[in-house]
Amino acid sequence: MQGNAFFKAFRFKLYALRLEHSASKKRMKMTEEEQIDLEALKKDPEFQENLKLLEKEMKSHRSIARGYQLLDAKLLMEAPEEEIDEIFTFIVQEAFDRLAQMLSEGRKFEMSDPEQWATARAIYEHGIQRYSENDLKGAKEIFLVLYYLITEEELRDAMMIHAAAVMAGHDFESFIENLADVKNINPNDATAFFITSFVQPNDILLQMFAKEVAEGKDLLHKMEEHSKSNEE
Repeated sequence: MQGNAFFKAFRFKLYALRLEHSASKKRMKMTEEEQIDLEALKKDPEFQENLKLLEKEMKSHRSIARGYQLLDAKLLMEAPEEEIDEIFTFIVQEAFDRLAQMLSEGRKFEMSDPEQWATARAIYEHGIQRYSENDLKGAKEIFLVLYYLITEEELRDAMMIHAAAVMAGHDFESFIENLADVKNINPNDATAFFITSFVQPNDILLQMFAKEVAEGKDLLHKMEEHSKSNEE
């Protein structure tokens, strides 16, 4: 199914979960005529030129948002995995370059800005990938940094819940099956690529993980102090 194709291409279980809830259902409803149109689109010279233009703009503007637009189009067209990997690599590298700059300048994410939203999404998805591959230290650090840089309360709390779950010993499967509420993902919600719904309200989970939350905040405080000492 299409969700498995996402997982194979990106090794992002989040993509597979989201797609099973939305895109796979839409694909099942496609008529035979629409399927033929999709095949015709793959051979449409104008469409292919538009993809080339989008890729050029992505690279010239170093645009992660355009990168995701190109990525979505390539996935729809079932492009070769090498092409998908190339776009994905660009997105991740650009996102972490921006992350390093933000940390050094003391800036926070402005999620209403499409580029900054796309940057946060790329970093989050990389954290999910780390988590799914059992790199718990790497995943924890990414989720904590996102908590530190995101100002929207609901999304910020969700990132702390992610980090706390890792610190409490939940592996990725346990997190998805026992904590995350992935059944109620709204495919029309712009934040649907972030897991923000859980089986318990955020405040209850943050209380339940009080020890881990305190540990995470302490780690962030030490990071902040270390950064200040380096500036001096």
